[in-house]
Amino acid sequence: MIVSELGLTDENELPPEDETTQIDTRNDLDDISTDDSVSLYLKQMGQVPLLTGAEEVKLARQIETGERASAKLRDKTLSEDEREKLEDEVAIGENARSHLIEANTRLVVSVAKKYIGQGVPFLDLIQEGNIGLMKAVEKFDYHRGYKFSTYATWWIRQGITRALAQQSRLIRLPVHAGDQIRRIYRISEQLEQECGHRPTSEDIAQQTGLSSTKVERLLRISRYPVSLERPVGDDGDTEFGDFIEDEDSPPPTDIAYQKLLREALESVMTALSPREARILGMRFGLRDGRAHTLEEVGEKFGLTRERIRQIEHQALDRLRSPHRSCQLKDYLR
Repeated sequence: MIVSELGLTDENELPPEDETTQIDTRNDLDDISTDDSVSLYLKQMGQVPLLTGAEEVKLARQIETGERASAKLRDKTLSEDEREKLEDEVAIGENARSHLIEANTRLVVSVAKKYIGQGVPFLDLIQEGNIGLMKAVEKFDYHRGYKFSTYATWWIRQGITRALAQQSRLIRLPVHAGDQIRRIYRISEQLEQECGHRPTSEDIAQQTGLSSTKVERLLRISRYPVSLERPVGDDGDTEFGDFIEDEDSPPPTDIAYQKLLREALESVMTALSPREARILGMRFGLRDGRAHTLEEVGEKFGLTRERIRQIEHQALDRLRSPHRSCQLKDYLR
């Protein structure tokens, strides 16, 4: 069953042979502008001869035989001769798999070059397409009678488009959402060419079978994010993130107030012994912003909970003297 809205096909069903699956791979290596690494790869790949339909079937049979032999090798009662024969069949099957993949790598280029310029380097597109090709070799059923290239094209395209959906964005979208977004943009371009103006979400919804609300949501999430570190202005000293309010952070005035209060408390606490100052600092979170319990402070100093309470009480009494408390009056209104 073909799920057209998502662009997905059942792995056991062959996509129809239309113009998208009939790809001539013979000249595709000649018209691609590449760097040295890609050129070397394409040169090596072009040296592998293309396969005829009969050769594809032969290789597929060898792969099938090798897989069966691999399963039979789990039998521990096999004789040495039987095991050796099965191991030979496994080796032949693996060689056939490699040959079928290598002979169709130029098919990957044929598909990959259609996606150049969409945010993923060309060599990465080829690598993702090769993963799809290997999946096609794994799933191919030669008994059905269709050409391997027709079957493999869909798997190659799926591997590449899914990689585009995942790699070309800083924020990754579900793959099915990426498929729908690409379909929306494709139909939007077609409608704009036909009508001469940008189509509305209702126009796109009518063509895609999606609701206009879903079209708007997909278009909204498809927008590329802007880096908070992007320079703003001519000097480049200011970043975009500097202009965005952090709603979780306290206002600058509160931060300044807390800093001044902490400095005032530290000033009056000079009248205390170092141990008293440390105990009050832990109890009221003057050091790390977290108030510690009597038990936690006692454990830190090797004292009982009650002894810590007594020291705290004595220290606070000392700070309540008029001479000391006047330094805090501006913060205690």
